[in-house]
Amino acid sequence: MAMRITGMNSGLDTESIIQELVAAKRTKVDKAKKQQTSLQWKQDIWKDLNTKLKNLQSKYLSNMRFTSEYNKLTTTLSKSGVASVVTGSNAVKGQQTLKVNELAKTAYLTGAEVKSNDGSKLTALSKLSDLANFSAEEGAEGTISLKAGSKTVDITVNADTTISDILSQAKAAGLNASFDAKQQRFFISAKNTGEDSDFSFSATGLGEDALNALGLTKESGASKIDGQNAVIELNGATFKSSNNVFEINGMTITAQAVTNGEEITLNTATDTSGVYDTIKNFLKEYNAIINEMDKLYNAASAKDYQPLTDDEKDAMSEREIDEWETKIKDSLLRRDSNLNTVSSALKSVMSAGIEIKGRTMYLSDFGINTLSYFASADNEKYAYHIDGDPDDDSTSGNEDKLSALIASDPDTVTAFFTKLSQNLYDKMTDLSTSVDGYRSFGNFFDDKKMKADYDDYTKKIKELEEKLTAYEDKWYAKFGKMETAMAKMQSNMSAVTSLLGG
Repeated sequence: MAMRITGMNSGLDTESIIQELVAAKRTKVDKAKKQQTSLQWKQDIWKDLNTKLKNLQSKYLSNMRFTSEYNKLTTTLSKSGVASVVTGSNAVKGQQTLKVNELAKTAYLTGAEVKSNDGSKLTALSKLSDLANFSAEEGAEGTISLKAGSKTVDITVNADTTISDILSQAKAAGLNASFDAKQQRFFISAKNTGEDSDFSFSATGLGEDALNALGLTKESGASKIDGQNAVIELNGATFKSSNNVFEINGMTITAQAVTNGEEITLNTATDTSGVYDTIKNFLKEYNAIINEMDKLYNAASAKDYQPLTDDEKDAMSEREIDEWETKIKDSLLRRDSNLNTVSSALKSVMSAGIEIKGRTMYLSDFGINTLSYFASADNEKYAYHIDGDPDDDSTSGNEDKLSALIASDPDTVTAFFTKLSQNLYDKMTDLSTSVDGYRSFGNFFDDKKMKADYDDYTKKIKELEEKLTAYEDKWYAKFGKMETAMAKMQSNMSAVTSLLGG
């Protein structure tokens, strides 16, 4: 960069003069930056829209093209609070009988209060020799065997064995075990419910005395709840479970309360509301995307608006800047051909007929329609509404044809919507295939081309800024020479004046 000398000798405002001279080239830089900013905003809008389109395809259509999505069953019980039932698609429709005879229990032992031989409070570090009712000759030993499930742990005990030693071995056997110093009792339980998780103590020699002194036997006052399996009768057949959960013929039954011999009726039928919600949720997502695309495509023109430079922003308030930029962003996909291609393709698939059992059917046959031209809001003319939908003010008063068909003719409903979903899924796959140099797979817009154009702007802006700097330097150099020449001329004139005056 050349040395930039201002008009000290000429008296000219060289800075302003030069900026006027280079204004045209600075305008080119600003224009390129504005175009790049507009492209960046356009990319961001497409990325957001692209995410929504892919979500529609993967979250809804990917599943709805298979019949399993419509094989929804539900089971009701003649008495609540007895059990909960999750019904799989392979469950059998019809009525069944259920009795809950036993609930699963966790094995739990509450020890008797342990006494010390001197009346003091025992701790986990207390030894067997500290316990009342326990005495052992020097060197005497015994064994406590703890069987927990299929595992057995043998604990060798003597006078120096501590309460902590007993707890450690109980935990090693897979049990929950603690000694409550305040209550002076052991609390031991299995980690799981059921008979297979039950536990028991046995002992030989000195071990028998230790168990009694530790309050771990019924003789010493311990209270024991045995591990127990849940037992139910389904259609007269008996089933057992260690954890109250039974998976039987497509149903997952969780027992909750004993019926005391009372027979409960289970009724398995098509989950009409579940199928209805699947279709309704899909249409809600579809409508949101179609409405957004129509709004973007039909947006008002903003041809007189361009992204702001930093200097332009400095002259505006934050609210004014936001309104200005929103106006531009809202219009960036106006009359966009790519947007129109995607939107039109989706609308075409949704409005097309589908042959079911020799009959061509449409969404309208299921009580699903768009509103009339004058009844629909702007940019919502291609949104679908379900007759009788309680959440839709426009059609809630109409007859609920969809629910009736799901209940009376589920096969036709399934056949139509699986084919519609497959057609829409395939069309969206076609629209998002890769195009060399233009589009990546899975994208509905020319992401590669936009990125390449953005990078080209970056290169172009750099070149224009370099030219601008060089152009400015050239003019500063010229004015610098002029200032230098004038300085010399003024110096010579002063010298001549000095001589003449002399």
